[in-house]
Amino acid sequence: MKQTVRVVTLLSLSAATLLASGYRIPEQSLNSVALSAAYVAGANGADASYYNPANMSFMAQGAYTEMALTYINLPKVKYTDAQNNALSGDSKEENFLMPNLHYVSPMVGNWRYGLSITAPAGLSKRWDEAFAKATAEEFTLKVIEVNPTVSYLVNDQLSLGFGLRGVYTDGVVKSNANGLGTNAVRDLTGDSIDFGYNLAFSYKPIKDLTFAATYRSKIDLTVEGDATLVHPLIAGGYNGGASVTIPLPASLALATAYTYDKTTVEFVFERTYWSSYKDLDFDYDRALAGFDSPIAKNWKDSNAYRIGLSHQCTDNLKMMLGFAIDKSPVPTNTLGFELPDSDAKLYSIGFEYKVTQNLKMGLAYLYDDKEDRTVANRSGSNTTAPYGTFSDSGAHLLTASFKYKF
Repeated sequence: MKQTVRVVTLLSLSAATLLASGYRIPEQSLNSVALSAAYVAGANGADASYYNPANMSFMAQGAYTEMALTYINLPKVKYTDAQNNALSGDSKEENFLMPNLHYVSPMVGNWRYGLSITAPAGLSKRWDEAFAKATAEEFTLKVIEVNPTVSYLVNDQLSLGFGLRGVYTDGVVKSNANGLGTNAVRDLTGDSIDFGYNLAFSYKPIKDLTFAATYRSKIDLTVEGDATLVHPLIAGGYNGGASVTIPLPASLALATAYTYDKTTVEFVFERTYWSSYKDLDFDYDRALAGFDSPIAKNWKDSNAYRIGLSHQCTDNLKMMLGFAIDKSPVPTNTLGFELPDSDAKLYSIGFEYKVTQNLKMGLAYLYDDKEDRTVANRSGSNTTAPYGTFSDSGAHLLTASFKYKF
């Protein structure tokens, strides 16, 4: 249950903490961080196994690997209450390390195989102040995906790709309203293993121009675990099983990349189908008044617009820049402390350096700048909802990578 709550919260928070509106984290390699995830049609390394497996067929012969480590810093989020300044406060600053691994095999006839191990979603938000702590003392979500892929070269211009997605989810949700004079405490944990698929298409009408489309299926995260609840309406409290199903939404990316001499420009339009997240409905081993009613979320589908620029400065050095506009799926009337999400602009830069004929290393930085957001959700009996402005939200990502070709 804790897992479930965490997942919900984290997903709700968005990769807010981790860089994508909602709870997805699209940046899973050096190039994707450096290019603000404008890296689909132009994916041409080991990470093509994740970003566009169809492109694996177009890569030069050999086997490719990439190992990367991303440091993520989530600054404090400031909440300023419009009705009572005593309810204002800051969330805790968060720091994480996120590794990922990618591999692409040599060609086997017209086939090529890949494998990616990533963290495609996640979240963490913790509050100490009594008002915010009453609903969101901690919301933490960890998601790990194992994604084997395959590509098939139809001809010199067309390639198809597909893959299977195995996702492990682990979450924690805590709340504590004692600071507001109510003996209400929630402590939930849980995990799950769930499955989905992904599809890819790449077409090269001419050598330097690529059109691509990728699709990732929705995966229902069927989190099960344990819950400990204390509340005046629950005689003797509750200590037992709990479960919840939360969607990891489907997404569609349409991209085109063009290379002129030593410079590649890529545009990506990405649609994430968050409207599948309609409510949060926890199931317990027995009826619990006030806890087992569905909580409306009513998220909406959201769009991201990305542009990336890569330039081969010398035979050994490549520089990259990226920019993206990422729209939030969270409607104002369901936004809470567990997910103070908002529209964002992403700025990124990075480089890749060839150390030897087969070894490359690189470094990339991305800044996720989220807009301030004002809500007025506190009314009637809903006394713990925010009524004010969330500000200073964002994220910093720093990725180091090693790539090797066999």
